[in-house]
Amino acid sequence: MPKKSDKTWKSKSALAGAAIGSAAIAAALLFASRRKEQGKSETVYLPPRPAHAPETD
Repeated sequence: MPKKSDKTWKSKSALAGAAIGSAAIAAALLFASRRKEQGKSETVYLPPRPAHAPETD
């Protein structure tokens, strides 16, 4: 018959693993959404190119 103390550390470690996994997924989603928002707001506008630009070599 298994000891009661055996069962408790296994269930505690499973609970801790689930909590860590959930936190990792939440952090990944926040990171992805933040990067997506920054990409939209940082639009770089280049100056217009002249039709007859001088050649530089």
